[in-house]
Amino acid sequence: MQVDVFKFGGASVNSPSGVRNVAKILKKYNNRRLVVVVSAMGKTTNALEEVLKHYLSNDAVAMVEAFTRVRDYHFNILNKLFRKKDQMVFGEMDSLFNQLRGTLRKGHLNENAPKNYDFEYDRIVAFGEMFSSTIIHHWLRKSGIPSFFVDARELIRTDNSYRDARLNWELTQANIREKVKQVFENQSTHVGIILTQGFIGSNSAGNTTTLGREGSDFSAAIFAFSLQSKEMVIWKDVPGVMNADPKWLKSAKKLNTLSYRETIELAYFGASVIHPKTIKPLENGDIILMVKSFKRPDLPGTMIRKMETWSIVRPIYIRKLNQVLVSISPRDFSFIVEENLSSIFNILARYRIKVNVMQNSAISFSICLDGETLVETYRTNTLSDMIAELGKDYSVLYNRNLELITIRHYNQRAINLVTKNKKVLLEQKTRNTVHLVIPTT
Repeated sequence: MQVDVFKFGGASVNSPSGVRNVAKILKKYNNRRLVVVVSAMGKTTNALEEVLKHYLSNDAVAMVEAFTRVRDYHFNILNKLFRKKDQMVFGEMDSLFNQLRGTLRKGHLNENAPKNYDFEYDRIVAFGEMFSSTIIHHWLRKSGIPSFFVDARELIRTDNSYRDARLNWELTQANIREKVKQVFENQSTHVGIILTQGFIGSNSAGNTTTLGREGSDFSAAIFAFSLQSKEMVIWKDVPGVMNADPKWLKSAKKLNTLSYRETIELAYFGASVIHPKTIKPLENGDIILMVKSFKRPDLPGTMIRKMETWSIVRPIYIRKLNQVLVSISPRDFSFIVEENLSSIFNILARYRIKVNVMQNSAISFSICLDGETLVETYRTNTLSDMIAELGKDYSVLYNRNLELITIRHYNQRAINLVTKNKKVLLEQKTRNTVHLVIPTT
């Protein structure tokens, strides 16, 4: 049974017109069996993180206001897509928001009970995908597209690592294959769409887990690998994979083809068009990945596939904002040795810090980190606490408000383009890649 996978991100379904456009695209593929994976609408994940922040700080007034903003946003889309007599979708959305409201109320009534940030994050923020998939499913049905709703949490099985759960591949594959076979073999036409959610799964206890921020791409790859799909399509607001963010470099050009290996490198270094964990399952399954524009779906997009050799046509730029550069030195000016590195990495692991670049000299060790992973939670300031712990044994200096620019297949002209009139705080070169940490202007 041939089943391919499409994934639509939040930008593609952030409005009534976006939802209509998704249906318009899918109608062009009405002779195929598809699994369609959707993200939360627009900036809903951010909005639910705001709800979570006030929930954990026991600020009931701010929590209700944030909750109401999320509800109003979704019901505004609902009211523009459906007539009031379409009671089923309104009833299901009311039920979902009542579930979320009940979760928040129960936690508020037990405000003195200890709360696990990661656990609470997953069960609250995951509602975003449930909201979007419910609306889109009903709109597809209303548009005459045979859509079958599946809760991804019934299929994607993970461990208990909340916010960055690890997959139980064997159980997940068995669940997906059984469910997809059941859906399509029960249909007389044997075609249609299984509409499900990205980003979310569940553990053995039935608790909701998430696969890491922007994990919907990975969810789609899980379905594609499990179903031995020939093709997976990620629909974006760009015409394909660009050699730079066109909002940053106006000269950005589309790359027509990429190898799996090159895409893995780009994802690892932070290219936002593909989630880092997405590519490996596709490579293992020899599944073609297409990155196409939901704004101009007839354009060819970018094809990512197995290639023994890939022709480098131009440098590729990856820009990461909100970076923090931390420099660590022994207080006695002794050398940085393996014992020092071991203690430093133990501290980074405890705070779940992901290092983008590291560089060491004889007496100093520097690391570049995502500032967004160091934000203040409801009880702790991760950066301050981490610096304080490192400061017990080391001298620590750090700079905020930086950007990390990675250039693949660089040349001096490419470096000059992004560093002109800027002070380079850290530069690291390898054969094919250069990392540059510079102040954000």
